[in-house]
Amino acid sequence: MKKKVNNNKKGNQKKLKQSSKLAGIITFPAKLLAPVSNFLQDRLRILEKRKKEIDEEDPFKDHARLIDNASPDTDAAEQFGHAKTSAIKEQLDRRIIQTRKALTRIKIGKYGICEDCGKMIDTDRLMVYPEATLCLEDQKRREK
Repeated sequence: MKKKVNNNKKGNQKKLKQSSKLAGIITFPAKLLAPVSNFLQDRLRILEKRKKEIDEEDPFKDHARLIDNASPDTDAAEQFGHAKTSAIKEQLDRRIIQTRKALTRIKIGKYGICEDCGKMIDTDRLMVYPEATLCLEDQKRREK
């Protein structure tokens, strides 16, 4: 019986440490986050729609065209078009992932808290870039 009490004490101590880390952090009220969530969901739909449009613009979407004997200038134009659409799709994928991460953080109650250091993200940053999940310092650190 004593072991159970000790294990419970250790578990409670861990919970206290975790909650004390979060106790100093102010979270946004759900009423305030509802419009942000709606905005991010709309943005996500737009990004996904744009990605589908870009997929349709890709000259390599039709694989039968790859077998065709095209003139060098046509082939070069297709190569350039494919490279362009691939780069745009890659950027859209990054933005979609970032938007989904922000929406998930809203759902779990951690929106506005840096996922690296656990400090609040500056509200000015969130106003400009609502999908931010890192504070400015940690974002700069990751980009280096």
